[in-house]
Amino acid sequence: MTAIVDLESGVAETLKGALGDAVILDSLDAVRRHIDTNLGEDTIVVGPSVDQDSALALAQSMRVQRPSLGVILVRRRVDTAVLSAALRMGVRDVVEERDLGALSQAVTRSKKVARELRESVPDGESAEPGPTRGRLITVFSAKGGCGKTTLSTNLAATLADGGKNEVVLVDLDLAFGDVAIALQLFPQHTIADAVVLGESIDESALRSLLTPHSPGLMVLAAPMQPGVEKTIDATLVTQILLLLKDMFDYVVVDTPPAFDDQVLAAFDASDCIALIATLDIPALKNLKLTLETLDLLDYPKERWNLILNRADSKVGLAIPEVEKTLGHTISVQIPSSRDVPATINRGVPIVLDDPRHPVSEAIFAVARSCVGEYSKSAKLISGDSGNDRKSFLRKKGK
Repeated sequence: MTAIVDLESGVAETLKGALGDAVILDSLDAVRRHIDTNLGEDTIVVGPSVDQDSALALAQSMRVQRPSLGVILVRRRVDTAVLSAALRMGVRDVVEERDLGALSQAVTRSKKVARELRESVPDGESAEPGPTRGRLITVFSAKGGCGKTTLSTNLAATLADGGKNEVVLVDLDLAFGDVAIALQLFPQHTIADAVVLGESIDESALRSLLTPHSPGLMVLAAPMQPGVEKTIDATLVTQILLLLKDMFDYVVVDTPPAFDDQVLAAFDASDCIALIATLDIPALKNLKLTLETLDLLDYPKERWNLILNRADSKVGLAIPEVEKTLGHTISVQIPSSRDVPATINRGVPIVLDDPRHPVSEAIFAVARSCVGEYSKSAKLISGDSGNDRKSFLRKKGK
């Protein structure tokens, strides 16, 4: 059964006509009473005349109290701000009022998710509240040359844990992305191919755009042609990231050094924002401005993770003083090493090439700082991933 709530009866009837079997309710209070007495309810469609803040509050409470219950938000106009707010509050889907076909598809998806969640709970047990999606980590710096791509590629390889986790690395530097070349990949498809799919993009279509790298690690590459980035808007980026969170254990996003709409869409979807800088005044100035911007945009500080790259550089800056200036603790310090560019030139993340290297150990610490205990075994952390590395190098023809 599906419940529809809207303050205008005519609109509610139109929505019901697109869905068929549904019950119409006239207020959010009626929705809450309906939920309390119908424990099998799996989908609530909130119509366009319902106040958005109240609808989002309902979604947020249901995410904790009834994880299997999906809230679908119908709006007269859908933009990045609406999608971002809905994502943060746990709305399962957002559709435009006129797109009744998309509404029907969203309800079908919601019912499928609800069914899978219920079936995953053993008989006699109740579902534990908690997230149903993978975790997304966005790596960002407002200054180029700080090591974003190096950290992103190595972090993704770390989280993959030799194939024990399913990880996707998204290159969101749409104009100058280097993930593919850093990993020596030659993708047949890129994120630009998602444009023609538009709102009809689904998991199967999205998976066809990915390029495999090493066990457990897939890559969604940046466009290869100049100018294509202008066709990839923030709404599409949001759709892609939400789908990937449903498909993978971890999503790692590499970004350009700019606060554009696509990067903000990634921030909205992020469970962790890894902010990387080097020990020089321009990079630290940009990092401080970044922190102030994130604060103004109301991104929770508990999601911020400050990473200092090449932290052992002798440049006359003391890290305690840097932390005092930033007003925030640095989570992880990554040391300098000539081995890092050498591994980049060979297309092999240093965490796979030498798991015992001090840089690798620091990146393992970044992974733990961002997602906690990511590893399903101690092999990668303890440096026993030699077999995984040899297998990967054989595939690369080394």
